[in-house]
Amino acid sequence: MRDSLSLTGLFPALQTAAPLSQESQWRSISFFNLYRMVLGGVLVLVPTLFGEMFSLNVNDRTWFFWVAVAYTLLVLISVLTVALRKPRTTLQLAFQICTDIAAVALLTYFSGGVQSNLGMLLLVSLALAGMIGRGRITLLFSALASIAMLLEHGYAVLTRDAIGAQFLQVGILSTSYFAVAWLAHTLSKYAVASEKLALRRGVDLSNMAEANRLMIQDMPDGVLVVDERGVVRQSNPGAERLLGYVFPAGVKIQLAECSPLLDAMFAAWRQNKALGHEVLRLPGTNHPVRVRFLPVQREGFWGVVVVLEDMQRVQEQAQQVKLAALGRLTANIAHEVRNPLSSISYATELLREQEHDSKQVRLLQIILDNTMRLNRIVQDVMQVNRRDRLRQESLNLAVRIDEAVENLCQVSQVSRSVFALSIDPACKANFDSGHFEQVLWNLCRNALRYSQKLPGSVRLRAFTADDGRVTLEVSDDGAGVPGDAVQKLFEPFFTTDASGTGLGLYIARELCEANGATIEYKRAIDGGACFRIIFRSNDEP
Repeated sequence: MRDSLSLTGLFPALQTAAPLSQESQWRSISFFNLYRMVLGGVLVLVPTLFGEMFSLNVNDRTWFFWVAVAYTLLVLISVLTVALRKPRTTLQLAFQICTDIAAVALLTYFSGGVQSNLGMLLLVSLALAGMIGRGRITLLFSALASIAMLLEHGYAVLTRDAIGAQFLQVGILSTSYFAVAWLAHTLSKYAVASEKLALRRGVDLSNMAEANRLMIQDMPDGVLVVDERGVVRQSNPGAERLLGYVFPAGVKIQLAECSPLLDAMFAAWRQNKALGHEVLRLPGTNHPVRVRFLPVQREGFWGVVVVLEDMQRVQEQAQQVKLAALGRLTANIAHEVRNPLSSISYATELLREQEHDSKQVRLLQIILDNTMRLNRIVQDVMQVNRRDRLRQESLNLAVRIDEAVENLCQVSQVSRSVFALSIDPACKANFDSGHFEQVLWNLCRNALRYSQKLPGSVRLRAFTADDGRVTLEVSDDGAGVPGDAVQKLFEPFFTTDASGTGLGLYIARELCEANGATIEYKRAIDGGACFRIIFRSNDEP
């Protein structure tokens, strides 16, 4: 179960921390054995080849040779046991140091005593033992080496008439053993502390890298790490989704291969760091994103983090907040406005049944007209509140538009010839049926209201654009929208008609966005108004 996963299960660096230290000791012992093997080979050849060079007075060459051979064989046995990783490292190290102490003491005895200076070889062994063992056991090895050298010289004084005054030299050598062992012990403590600190830092960096990787992978926005040559070093699923491009694992991909537009923006940003933060639609998926470039320059790596902020997700989140507020507003409107409006309308109808002069009749008609207008506003706002309750289906635009135009002509009592239709029979769109009728009704009523109501004054055209998306245009032969009003067309309660509610185009835009479509305004060729709906592609999620 996920709840039972430990931290070591998430971050493998914690699992390998302890084995790495043990393996490091085995590796150090292997290098120590290599030194001892070379030393054993040299000691075998010293009496015959290098005796005069090293001023050795070998009293018994035969015993010296066989002691060197025995030492070399013991080193070979140590190499085998180290390869088998048996026994444990502490016993291996103790065996090797004791072997060195015994061998060097015997070789010193057979080479003329302490004046041969072979006892200096133990300084190297004790120093290496202190660095490998990393404990006070090195002082024990120093004591054993000192005792061995003192016994060797004492036995040489008794059996070979060695000079007794050389006990001072042996004492100095023994002191150097302890000094080297203590120095190695002190250095090993610092080495252990440094290794533990490096291990902790490594684990922290590993955990941080893993946390960053998980965070980047789970980000809904796209992230690309690009180096100075334009090579994509790292990407996340969000970038693949927004770009519509799957990055192959382990293969270096140029930014220009997955998105030429981003590559051009990256080149422009390198020339001018003030650029960036542009909102655009990616060509592959037509997804709206805000592109940001975050420079990275550390430890020799120069590059940039390209952040693709999903603007559609931001808009959806803002839309959810807006819908929640609108839901509360419409609930209050339905309760606080519609009931009083019904009472006012009913009372006015009763008053109209009585005898009144012409002025009173006109005033009552004004009351009725305004109550109907307020009621339409409430109904329109209620329609916006229901925009999230959609059931999309594949609509045949040729059939649906023809039916909607026919109904509009009957309700508005205009000739069918006023509407000119040019609909490609193959045009289909994924849209909620009720929403589509509401949007088309609003656009056609607006076009009819501002047109000249001549044959062909209102034109509806549906076609498939070059990018494969179905487009619907509703245009008229009227005066068009004034330039200062174009930016406010889709704002709620904005209207250029005193009898309008100002919610028709706002509702049309909200319902289009709910169905993944976009609506925009442009000026028609003949100077009238033209509203274009670009439906979502069937391939888009």
